[in-house]
This record gives sequence, structure tokens and C-alpha cells, in this order.
Amino acid sequence: MFVLGNLITALATILDYVLTIANWLIIIRALLSWVNPDPYNVIVQFLYKVTEPLLAPFRRLVPAYSIGIDLSPIFALLAIWFLKLFLIRTLFGIATRL
Repeated sequence: MFVLGNLITALATILDYVLTIANWLIIIRALLSWVNPDPYNVIVQFLYKVTEPLLAPFRRLVPAYSIGIDLSPIFALLAIWFLKLFLIRTLFGIATRL
């Protein structure tokens, strides 16, 4: 069973890294929205394409036009934080018990 525990530990570690990268990409996108970047820049286009699927569900929940501020990055960061606290710790707990 230790092989299964090692597999779950590896998956939890990779998921933790992916969520950390998503966290930073959302923060960078939120900071870029303050300076109005060039939309034709390759880096900006990549950033929008990667983070838009993460932010779109939260934009449907809290539309920016109703309050004038886009709160979707905050809700996305909270969801990522929850996943890191709950899911990653649960996977590591399961792995240690195997």
C-alpha cells in the first residue's frame, strides 16, 4: 500500500504546485488590470487565456457592472486557498494513512 500512498503524495504535491502557479497568475493579471497593458502583447494574451477559465465562473456569480469593481480575482484566490487547505491536506492525510 505504500506505493499508493506515494502516488497520492505525488499527486497532491503536483496539484499544490499547479494551484500555486494559478494563484500567482491571477495576482499578476489583477495587477496588470491597473496599468492597462497592451492587449496584443504575447505575455498578456497568454495570461488572459490561462486565467479567464478560472475567473469566468466567478464573474457570472458577481458581475462587475453591478458594483463597478471586478471581484472575481478575490473569489478565485479564496477558492484556490480553500482547495489548498482542504484538498491538499486531505490528500496528504490519506497518503500518510496508507
